[in-house]
Amino acid sequence: MNAPMPNASALDFIPAVGDMVFTPLQCELLTTAHRLGREKFAPRAAQWDREASFPFANYDDLRNAGFLKLCVPTAHGGLGADYATYMMVAAEIGRFCGATALTWNMHICSTMWTGVLADGIPMTDGQRTEHLARRELHFRRVVNDGAIYAQPFSEGSAAAAGRAPFGTTAKKVEGGWRVNGRKIFASLSGAADYYGILCTEDKGDDHPDARDTLYLSVPATSAGFSISGEWDPLGMRGTVSRNLAFKDVFVSDAEQLMPRGIYFKGAQTWPAMFFTLAPTYLGLATAAYDFTVKYLRGEVEGEPPVKRRQYPTKQIAVAQLRIQLEGMKSLFARAIAEARPNPSKDEKLRLYAAHYSVMEGANDIARLAIRTCGGQSMMKHLPLERLYRDSRCGALMLPWTAELILDRMGRETLYEAGERDE
Repeated sequence: MNAPMPNASALDFIPAVGDMVFTPLQCELLTTAHRLGREKFAPRAAQWDREASFPFANYDDLRNAGFLKLCVPTAHGGLGADYATYMMVAAEIGRFCGATALTWNMHICSTMWTGVLADGIPMTDGQRTEHLARRELHFRRVVNDGAIYAQPFSEGSAAAAGRAPFGTTAKKVEGGWRVNGRKIFASLSGAADYYGILCTEDKGDDHPDARDTLYLSVPATSAGFSISGEWDPLGMRGTVSRNLAFKDVFVSDAEQLMPRGIYFKGAQTWPAMFFTLAPTYLGLATAAYDFTVKYLRGEVEGEPPVKRRQYPTKQIAVAQLRIQLEGMKSLFARAIAEARPNPSKDEKLRLYAAHYSVMEGANDIARLAIRTCGGQSMMKHLPLERLYRDSRCGALMLPWTAELILDRMGRETLYEAGERDE
């Protein structure tokens, strides 16, 4: 990647991640994301929310901008964005449409995990050769065909939190795998071309093991694959996260996104792989702050130019919003700068703190924004009530809900690896 340069010489806006030093590639990608968000995504966001429909038009724009291949290595025809660059761009998209940013994350992770993250996961020579050959197929689909990959985790059990084997299973058969099970809250359901599912290898015994987790790509056209259920949630309605069922679905060996057992190693090696939901919510928090400032200044498009900034209580509230937002951005920036394989204990705890601060802080900011702007801000034709509903969803999302993060932080602070109480 090119050497960093001050963003002031290239950007005419402050990105959602804040005023940082960006590389030329980051400047270019942030500029594109900001333009798409402002001109395309923000005007459409109310439609996806109202209809609980998937933002297909936004994905056409993402595809045309090359953003579906953002994290595909340049050697494979992608844009070659690294982890930190993706996190910056995702926050900018989340600033304008949370559902688009959140679902785009699922797609991007399918290429990031198999790309730059997999490069930092220990593998045998045989596993590395296998992985490099197989990921060619998935990269080619994204680059040449504009294919969309989903990444369903949840099953309604402790598996998605990393505390139990996945209930969805894959049994080795000639030429591939036979998959059975179900996923819930599966974002991009009905919109993805491939579903990158996590499942447990069925070895024919009664002792399923999380270390035997498989990461397989299931084509949407597979026999035995089905989508069901209604989708009418509080927020993030455009993600269309319905239920997936797999009944004796055959998946060829070529569809493995990682070799056997490598996902489990990856989860241990790269904890920052689970931080990629956070930028969406940093973007939402930034949007809520931006709206509040414009509203109090009487600068919201389509609204009467009534200024409400003269009241001391509102001035204090804006200061409180800014203070919390700056803290979130600082932790976020530190966490993405430190993201790497095998982080130190201090880096890992800071990563947890950043995730918790963003996921809970986004809703705190949206709540205070509504209280500050007043009753008018709850009207559906304005974005703030949608930002409030969308922001409430972040702390509930596996594998790192707010409760699980608190549990991890407390336990890993007080116990070193391998320590037990007598």
